[in-house]
Amino acid sequence: MTKNTYCEEHEGEVKRKRGERESSSKRGYNYKWQQEREKFLRKNPLCTECMKENKITPAKIVDHIVPHKGDMKLFWDKSNWQPLCKRCHDRKTAREDGGFGNERNKI
Repeated sequence: MTKNTYCEEHEGEVKRKRGERESSSKRGYNYKWQQEREKFLRKNPLCTECMKENKITPAKIVDHIVPHKGDMKLFWDKSNWQPLCKRCHDRKTAREDGGFGNERNKI
């Protein structure tokens, strides 16, 4: 018996299928993430994608190379992190997801 339509275990899955997102903290982007993100960006201050084009751009985002999709082991795997500027991160996200609100993400 649940107050909502779905139990906690399946609610996140249903939201993803509808194109809804869990809160950032429920997806792992909490205080611990902010600390690790800052450390990573101090050690890796330049955008990886821009450097491939011989551009020097400060990285502002720690990107998951392979989207973790809620897999916390993959989320915290630092070998799956890369430093990106906002522009490169937005382009990568649009390529992978089709951008925010894209029909491709909805059932």
